[in-house]
Amino acid sequence: MTAHTERFTLRTHGKGTTEITREVAGIVARSGVRSGTVTVFVRHTSASLVIMENADPSARRDLELFFDKLVPENTPWFIHTQEGPDDMPSHIRMALTRTSEVIPIMDHRMTLGTWQGIFLFEHRRDPHSREVAVSVIGE
Repeated sequence: MTAHTERFTLRTHGKGTTEITREVAGIVARSGVRSGTVTVFVRHTSASLVIMENADPSARRDLELFFDKLVPENTPWFIHTQEGPDDMPSHIRMALTRTSEVIPIMDHRMTLGTWQGIFLFEHRRDPHSREVAVSVIGE
């Protein structure tokens, strides 16, 4: 059994999705694991991870617009607003999605579907530096 961990940091452009599939695939390749799992974890409370279509960017834009309507900024009854009107909405959006994803590995590769990609979902308006931890376990 092999265990391999790495971290990487990326700078977001503000609210929206950033694909990280290539970075995670590189870590899986460096691990040497043929069969197992990879766990991807974002270490923040105002960003999350999603597995989403990576062929047509309009699918991700629709997701982003849906969350803007589901948890709007400037909601008058939010109390936690010290960092601005996107503060509490970003935490709720994170709680409604996930901070980690687990993907099976077969034949040294993640078993993502043809149109699936791994995305960091930034919920804050301003650009942020986000750290992602990746753990590969298997043989």
